[in-house]
Amino acid sequence: MSGVTDFYRFIISIPVADRPPHLRNCLESIFQLGERYAYRGGITIVVAEDSREPPHIDAHKALVAEYCAKGLDVIHFDLPEQYQVLQSIPAAQRQQLGRVLTTQPAERFYRKGQAANRNLSYLKMLQLTEDKERTLYYLVDSDQLFLPELDYFHHINQIFQTNDIAMLTGKLVGDPPVSPAVMAANFLDDVTAFLHEIAGLAPQSDCQFHRDTPLPGDAAYHDMANMFGFKQQVDHFDYRCPLTGAHDHTACLSTFAGRLQAFFFGEHLTRKTAFQPDSAVTALAPARTIYPGNYIVNFEGLKYIIPFGHLRLRMSGPTAGRLIQAEIGARFVSVNLPMLHKRTTAEDEGFRPGVEQQHDAAMDISDEFERQFFGDLMLFSVVEWFKHYDLTQLADSERLQQVVDKVEADMLALYRAKHQAVNSRRRELETWVKAQQGWAGTPALYQITQFLRNIELNFGDEAKAWQQIQSESHRQGRKQQIVDALLHYCGERVVWDQLFR
Repeated sequence: MSGVTDFYRFIISIPVADRPPHLRNCLESIFQLGERYAYRGGITIVVAEDSREPPHIDAHKALVAEYCAKGLDVIHFDLPEQYQVLQSIPAAQRQQLGRVLTTQPAERFYRKGQAANRNLSYLKMLQLTEDKERTLYYLVDSDQLFLPELDYFHHINQIFQTNDIAMLTGKLVGDPPVSPAVMAANFLDDVTAFLHEIAGLAPQSDCQFHRDTPLPGDAAYHDMANMFGFKQQVDHFDYRCPLTGAHDHTACLSTFAGRLQAFFFGEHLTRKTAFQPDSAVTALAPARTIYPGNYIVNFEGLKYIIPFGHLRLRMSGPTAGRLIQAEIGARFVSVNLPMLHKRTTAEDEGFRPGVEQQHDAAMDISDEFERQFFGDLMLFSVVEWFKHYDLTQLADSERLQQVVDKVEADMLALYRAKHQAVNSRRRELETWVKAQQGWAGTPALYQITQFLRNIELNFGDEAKAWQQIQSESHRQGRKQQIVDALLHYCGERVVWDQLFR
């Protein structure tokens, strides 16, 4: 490329809620990327605040100042400014966009949810846009890192220079981008396999868990990967011990047991995915899923939002992706430029909506679990809809209700089968663990037992989320929300699109 006019300017949005350690790591990865690959087009970073806790807001502001001092162009988009930007929209439009942007009052303008906060950051990025034709908008999450071996900005610049596209999405490597609600069965398979193997080895002998075992592929972490067209090829994946230096099996087991609770924050010890290098990193493929923490749009692409934030359902990216794919087809593509996803940091687990840790080490993922089931219901209702109808017919309430009712029956059958599998595996492992006399009184045994107790609390017959999923009245209310949201999608998009003319 011959000159500065050949380069797009990037505006990066990082929505963040009560996650200072995550935000630090994310900003540092951008800084290191700039040190390694100087990009001439210019990069501005918008930290879109959504925290509830004032100390966390102060910490985020301090990080913005710190990285500005290091040379990054970082802006803190705070809660009062967000509210002012929202109020600047004419009242009639603002009312119609309440479910896209939030209706929360000024005194409670925090934890609005990732979709609402992300959409508000679009408005800030619009304010910062000097040249609509030469600006790209990059949406990332605070719990993600840019990989040092990838020259993201130059690659993305080249892709938009040479292709007629409006939206580009990468994937994620590292921790799975899904809820623990849909990973428990395969995780128990892996935990069981590891514990059985290590129990048969001498505790003080050198650790044998540094083998070069196969890496997980796409969706290997998902209990119902077949819903997405993926087939599982193995019964379990081996644990790869992260310890370095000389250590024995006692240390290995202790490390493993100490990380089991992190599963409830979304960390999968045995099925993290790794970046698979591809010589043609700018090669494009048709996309059907938005990874909300790793996508790039041009000015036209700002119209293609991640909707339905008011429902706070999981699977918002795949759902939005199907709707966008139906609208722009080949102009929505994916590329092998993944982000590293890290649910936890060395400092803490970080805020995660729908996950609560009690004082007695009990974990409660019932809110996230419920949102996962109904997120799946919404996603696969959209998938089923496009098998028979198109986007223009989405206002047909009778047909839409029929589709949602059909998919509900399918989802219930799948979740019931998964429920049985999780609890069968849990009971078998509980019985086996109790028989391991050599572990009696050890911290590892206590941690394993606590983990299994939390599996029962969240996946057992009495689990709150499971009771909600089984409740016909609760499902009826959620289904009505889903139908209503889909019925209004096209109308809300018309109003939203007017903001980006």
